[in-house]
Amino acid sequence: MTEIYSKIEQIYNEMGHNHYGEGVSQVEHAVQCARLAEEDGERADMVVAALLHDIGHLIDEVNSVHGNFRHDLVGAEFLSHDFPPGVTEPIRLHASAKRYLCTVEAGYIDSLSEASRYSLAYQGGLMTADEVTAFRAEPFHEQAIRLRRWDDEAKDETLSTTPFTCFSHYLEEVCGG
Repeated sequence: MTEIYSKIEQIYNEMGHNHYGEGVSQVEHAVQCARLAEEDGERADMVVAALLHDIGHLIDEVNSVHGNFRHDLVGAEFLSHDFPPGVTEPIRLHASAKRYLCTVEAGYIDSLSEASRYSLAYQGGLMTADEVTAFRAEPFHEQAIRLRRWDDEAKDETLSTTPFTCFSHYLEEVCGG
């Protein structure tokens, strides 16, 4: 196991029980998101991005109810020293993907959970035309949109919990460990 994997596992063991406005814990949300990516046949880097997309909620100062409104940037920065852009860029862009989808897809905003609608305002709200153009120019914008859709779905309180460690082989593959 690499050092970063041990550190990530420790973070989720210590902080993963937290809830930020959703009915599932952070670790349940992470695992459900990764399972959705895996079920969609995604490569290891996207499964890891799905698993770790909200790590910024667990490593930085947070609002006790809604988490960290800059968790996308915090998480991507934290992981950027050990993970490739195929992991970190979708994470960095997943809140922007929410803003983008709210702007360009009719009805998307209405499908968001209450917590996601609440955080939207703190993450910049709807995009301007220039922001839409800039988002579409991002090399990983399509991956960020897929990640965002799993993020939206991975809040099912009725799903049984899969252990975080079930995804360790993906982390090892992506980290080269």
